[in-house]
Amino acid sequence: MARFQLSLLIHAHQPVGNFDDVLARAYEKAYLPFIQLLFRHPALRVGLHYSGALLEWIERAHPEYFDMLRKLAERKQVELVGGGFYEPILVAIPEEDAREQIQRLADYLAKNFGERPRGAWLTERVWEPQLPTLLAAAGVEYTLVDDNHFLSAGFEAQQLYGTYVAEDRGAAVRLIPGLKALRYLIPYRNPEEVVGYLREAARGQPGGIAAMGDDLEKFGVWPGTHNHCYRDGWLEKFAATLETNQDWLETVLPGEAASGTALGRADLPACSYAEMMEWALPTSARLRFQALEREFAGREDVRLFLRGGFWRNFLTKYPEANLMQKKMLLVSKKLRELETSAKGAKTFPKQFEQAKTELFSSQCNDAYWHGVFGGLYAPHLRTAVWRPLVRAEAFADAAAHGRKRFAEADRFDFDCDGREEIYLTTNRAAVLFSPGDGGTVEALDFRPAGATLINSIMRRPEAYHTKLALAAVGHAGVASIHDQVRAKEPDLEQRLKYDRWRRNAFRLLLFPVSRNAEDYENLRLDENAAIAGGEYQVRECLPGGMLLARGPDGGGWSAEKRFSFSTPKEGFGVVCDFAVTHSGNAPIEMAVGLELAVNLLAADKPDRYIEVAGERRPLGWAGAAPASEMCLVDGWQKIRVTIQAQDARDYWVAPIETISESEEGFERVYQGSQILAVWPVIFQPGKAWSGRLMFTVSPIG
Repeated sequence: MARFQLSLLIHAHQPVGNFDDVLARAYEKAYLPFIQLLFRHPALRVGLHYSGALLEWIERAHPEYFDMLRKLAERKQVELVGGGFYEPILVAIPEEDAREQIQRLADYLAKNFGERPRGAWLTERVWEPQLPTLLAAAGVEYTLVDDNHFLSAGFEAQQLYGTYVAEDRGAAVRLIPGLKALRYLIPYRNPEEVVGYLREAARGQPGGIAAMGDDLEKFGVWPGTHNHCYRDGWLEKFAATLETNQDWLETVLPGEAASGTALGRADLPACSYAEMMEWALPTSARLRFQALEREFAGREDVRLFLRGGFWRNFLTKYPEANLMQKKMLLVSKKLRELETSAKGAKTFPKQFEQAKTELFSSQCNDAYWHGVFGGLYAPHLRTAVWRPLVRAEAFADAAAHGRKRFAEADRFDFDCDGREEIYLTTNRAAVLFSPGDGGTVEALDFRPAGATLINSIMRRPEAYHTKLALAAVGHAGVASIHDQVRAKEPDLEQRLKYDRWRRNAFRLLLFPVSRNAEDYENLRLDENAAIAGGEYQVRECLPGGMLLARGPDGGGWSAEKRFSFSTPKEGFGVVCDFAVTHSGNAPIEMAVGLELAVNLLAADKPDRYIEVAGERRPLGWAGAAPASEMCLVDGWQKIRVTIQAQDARDYWVAPIETISESEEGFERVYQGSQILAVWPVIFQPGKAWSGRLMFTVSPIG
């Protein structure tokens, strides 16, 4: 009788832009000891997937690891599995890019390990029904998705001990169902319990296959797992337990599992693993979803039909993620057009290939979403998306214009939200204006330094904020990362703040003159909503400047902003001349503020700081300073931002800090600084009051 089969596909990945010391710890705690375990247990056969960027780091830092992988692959103990080189969500990037990313990793694996992969790891197991066409065209024979995908399509749990064929318009790919039960058993329960689960499955499905796809980081990187897996010997015991049960149980490579006879076809909906689908829900819906799960905790027949959202919901839930994705799509379009134009890639072959690599690296998935994993709340990971996009787009625009200096202002729906934006591009900068959101600036790129300067995030309620008061500080044993509640510091719930507006720049705030810097830091200005976040009409739109105006609101207030641009030396400047008018019958005293958001990433680094009123202050500083000029210096990106607010009384400054959830627990993260230039004004009826702010970025060093 055929033995029951266990197929493990273990996935290793680190986000593009992650710190070298993080990668080094992951290598030491998980990547190396796991491979060493495989050498000690040749009967344990697994599929291994490494993202291309991680492989490149390993090749540079630990070339001996490649020798170990080659030996394991040569003796057919390990199957190296492909995927997108920079670990993109395939359905979120252009099809041409997705195919080329898969081809790049396949070429890399063939070059370094002698064999092209047959299968592909599906990033975050994000599946949509059109994927068979894309995967088959890229030479992919199989991939792994979760049991959740099949259950969402109405399959029964006992039907998932084999493989299926997914087809789209005649293109087919084999699917391996990965079992959630195994993800939660391994490595958190006794090895005997894992084998007991498999034995029970073998009784019901003799000759079947039980598969699991999960992260290599759970074997050493996740909190508590290094000691659990290696010092306390869980993996050794697990491998030994499998060996003692070889009479009825064998481990097989994913490609071997996918080569057998399929159980049938499977038409699956847009789906991911269950946790991801919950994370993708809007916060209010997620709280209701959690309440339903608690209500029906004992009703598995009902819980099977409880579904969350799907991956694309993150683009609605987080406009910051949507903005990055649309920027990436635009840059991809520009490079494809350049490739086919008369001025195309043949004119600049090296620069073009570098720009395409920059584009592909920006498609790394982590910064585009948020859950226990996902890096949207990590500024260094968002920057790892923005910086290559800035460089790639700067190259594409320069090549397309064929000259050193140019300036264009285009009007179109940049972020696909139904409202038109204005996109200014020059040889030195790219600036995205949002007339529909208070006439603000959503993004500002300084091309000579490859820097994006706003790159902040709105502080908003998250479902997990309700658990903050229960979070224990530090680590407490080992458990699934989805079940742990930890905090990196105490009393984080007391630091929760929720923004009224997106963290854009040049937002005009009109508020009572009695408010102060502390009110500003704690979001208590009670500013006029129509002036701050209402829709502004575009009166003029030219490459040299534009005029945005907001008509009278119900209280008689109206405003306009005129933007113009300068190119001092090697820098780029935005000048905002603004005017506010009140149509009342008597004078009224109010405060006017023009707000900026600037993110230089590291609040505690000595090479990044604020200069104001003759003093140097850290980026995380909060307070008020009487001055007409302020500078922010970034020694890492080698830029200086100068803010000059003509006749302003003072600046109010406060750090933008989010409280977010990560695999390490709840944490406070600096997302930039909010800076408000303040003018106290006595408005005369029907007379406009005007102000000016100049924002200049220039290279240093």
